[in-house]
Amino acid sequence: MITKEAVVAAPAPAAAVPEPPRPATKRRAWDEAPRWQIYLPLGVYLVFTLVPFYWILLFALRPAGSTSLVPWPVTSVHFEKVWTDRSFGTFFHNSVLVGVATLIMTTLVALAGGYALARFDFKVKRAFMLALLCSQFVPGALLLVPLFEIFAELQMINSLGSVIIAETVFQLPLSMILISNFIKNVPYSLEEAAWVDGCNRFRAFRVVVLPLLRPGLIAVGSFAFVHSWNHFLFALMFLNNQEKQTIPVGLNTLMSADSVDLGALAAGGIIAAVPVVIVFAFIQKWLITGFSAGAVKG
Repeated sequence: MITKEAVVAAPAPAAAVPEPPRPATKRRAWDEAPRWQIYLPLGVYLVFTLVPFYWILLFALRPAGSTSLVPWPVTSVHFEKVWTDRSFGTFFHNSVLVGVATLIMTTLVALAGGYALARFDFKVKRAFMLALLCSQFVPGALLLVPLFEIFAELQMINSLGSVIIAETVFQLPLSMILISNFIKNVPYSLEEAAWVDGCNRFRAFRVVVLPLLRPGLIAVGSFAFVHSWNHFLFALMFLNNQEKQTIPVGLNTLMSADSVDLGALAAGGIIAAVPVVIVFAFIQKWLITGFSAGAVKG
């Protein structure tokens, strides 16, 4: 039975404390700026970026001798001429072989080296990392003479293998550094848990770490592919036979001291650019994620 004294002695419920008013969020500077201050610089940038591409399309699609600023009537004569008469089909095939082989070799070797740099400690690790970084300051032209001597001794001159090896060697330092940063971002405890479950180091890497490296591997592989696709110097120096040349060297053959076929040159440039644009269109999300992950120190 509740008595009157018990009711009087019972503590009164605490009054609700009102929440302090939330401070008003400050608007960012570009939210308060007029829209024209944002769109005008973007429009100028797009003009300087897109006008050269439009000019290339104009020369490639309009008939020879036309001075119209609109590609009408549209013609495919320049593309047919470049693809058949100028052997661009062969150049395209060679560039695909070089690009894909460079992508595979660079990714595999950089993956092994990056894992060693990320997971193992050895005496010359800092010196080795410094050497990798310093190698990026060496221009590719300085490598031509020693690489040419090496490939001449190996009888690999005028072989696509020489270009593939040279491109791989040129891409490895940066690719190895990037992949090591990607692996550092993967917690080491995940591999230890796989070891406890009975996996060896290789299987733990394949099952646990490798799936998490997909964005980084796509970023490194695409960078190696695009660089080897566009690189001109190694293919020019190591390939003498026209049937072995790649697209950048093929574009150079369209220009002579006497005259330049602008229509054929523009059509060849579009053929060279389309595969790279398609690749970046499909891997854009993975590329941004991969490079942003590699930029974070683990």
